[in-house]
Amino acid sequence: MQLRYLSAGLVLAVLTSSVSYAEYPADKFDLGFWKLTLPLDENNDGKVDEIKVGSLDEYAHPDFFYLDQDGYLVFAAPNKAITTAGSTNTRSELRQMFRGKNTRIGTHDPLNNFALKAHRGSKNFADVGGQLEATLKVLHVARNAKNGNKKPAYSVVVGQIHADKDQDVINSGSGFGWGNEPIKIYYKKWPDHETGSVFWTYERNLEKTNPDRTDIAYPVWGNTWENPEDPGEKGIALGQLFNYNINVHGNIMYLTFRTADPSQTVKYQIDLSNNVDAYGKVDEKDHPQGYSGDAMYFKAGAYNQCSANDDAEMWYPACAGTGNWETDKANGDYVAVAFRRILLTRSVDPGN
Repeated sequence: MQLRYLSAGLVLAVLTSSVSYAEYPADKFDLGFWKLTLPLDENNDGKVDEIKVGSLDEYAHPDFFYLDQDGYLVFAAPNKAITTAGSTNTRSELRQMFRGKNTRIGTHDPLNNFALKAHRGSKNFADVGGQLEATLKVLHVARNAKNGNKKPAYSVVVGQIHADKDQDVINSGSGFGWGNEPIKIYYKKWPDHETGSVFWTYERNLEKTNPDRTDIAYPVWGNTWENPEDPGEKGIALGQLFNYNINVHGNIMYLTFRTADPSQTVKYQIDLSNNVDAYGKVDEKDHPQGYSGDAMYFKAGAYNQCSANDDAEMWYPACAGTGNWETDKANGDYVAVAFRRILLTRSVDPGN
């Protein structure tokens, strides 16, 4: 796996640079360590379609995964379509695959995932920590929701770390293996607002049935998801480029968010191996060892949070959708995100 590093200066330069058009996303982006999930079931097997690492070399989809005329990689997902098992949210999203094309290594094998330094078996993993850096702009978020007051309405997740769901780990009684997310990066824009908000969430690493398992939101630009106020000049407009860097080094997750204006840079850090939050306060409701017993991997793309399901729970805002892409696109019932850059590297010690 060839790993490269990006300086802060290059990050900002990338925000305004242009590239020539190419046929396949892999012509412009290194997709050698990603697989793709799409909001489709073209082979009619009742499951979402996944494009494997090797097959991404010459793959594009005209609606959900393609290069635009400026060379940006566009991910799109309607509100209503087939979803992955256990989820009601559609996605066009990449999943990190350390194994590359070596399918002798299982998807859930430690050699296809990373761990924290605190993990007792960290030496058995593909890496300890890792880094995902991306430059992107959100083109569209869903704008029609029956329950628009619910937190996920009108939003899309553009990057995340996912812990691996592993029944064997769950059965061990260690309190790990639930498949939670130590970070999801959101963009949310209410339909009548000029700008949207960027924020990130940390999910308490608890079993799904635990009422304390929830996502804690931290602001970047604008508001967090429960605030219906217009962020105005403090927000990020549709089509405005921004950059995020998730650097998990040792046990610490270092986060940096940038725009072309250096004064807008926002940074956080949080120890993922304990229950101290990003503000330095102990969260008594979280797992005392955080995510120190989990396997993890990065994801990037467009993970639509505007579920079409109508249910009393917070995650179901009953967003509009027919299941027909052309109709839903015309009605604005979809999300679309364009990436200028997606880069996986090994972690970097921010002190050096």
